[in-house]
Amino acid sequence: MVKYSRYRLDLAFGALAHPIRRGILARLASGETTVAELARPHKVSAPAISKHLRILEQAGLMSRRKRGRERVCRIEAERMKEAQGWIEGQRALWNRRLDALEKYLKENP
Repeated sequence: MVKYSRYRLDLAFGALAHPIRRGILARLASGETTVAELARPHKVSAPAISKHLRILEQAGLMSRRKRGRERVCRIEAERMKEAQGWIEGQRALWNRRLDALEKYLKENP
């Protein structure tokens, strides 16, 4: 089971709540790229993109490094695994509860 902290999960899910940030992560899932490349499909200002990237970085979902004059971004899979682990735990819990309800309803028509 994946260990997680409530604070880190709050940051991760808060970061994932915005469609631009989800789009950025979807692009990063296929490999590293520059900030300029990440900004291209979004119709927002450069400061807005920077803010989205900062939120993703603070949540631990991506990182940036300098390569010459460019800033290159990459996804950080470990934090995504923590969020996935929490979701899987919730899924298992609700599956057990729904199975128990189904069993009860079959036994008590």
